[in-house]
Amino acid sequence: MTRGAPIPDTVTLHVPFRLVKRGGRKETQLPEGAAPPHRKDSALVKALARAFRWKRMLESGEFTTIAELAEREVITSSYMTRVLRLTLLAPDIVEAILDGKQGPEVTLARVMESVPAEWSAKFLKTPDMSDL
Repeated sequence: MTRGAPIPDTVTLHVPFRLVKRGGRKETQLPEGAAPPHRKDSALVKALARAFRWKRMLESGEFTTIAELAEREVITSSYMTRVLRLTLLAPDIVEAILDGKQGPEVTLARVMESVPAEWSAKFLKTPDMSDL
């Protein structure tokens, strides 16, 4: 049995990246061509969960109006209405958000502004989602 070259005590790895501020928090920006990791936007996922829960509560008849439900949740009815709009997103977009495959432009603040009539492929990272 022969021994190869000895293993060095220290290994140095250089990874090119930049730190950028996005929405008040710092994120790493990888160089062109690098595959970005799938990262779920927890605020967006939480808002989707709330929206579908509230929709289910309204549809079941547990609450008859948005105002009644908003009062119980101790939030304004206008905020609830904006969050409920998330239930109108296409299923493929909801799935992309839950999988963390939405583009960096898709943020909670952006999707709560209004739901565009046509979603552009620039909002999505994966090529198979480009026909949305």
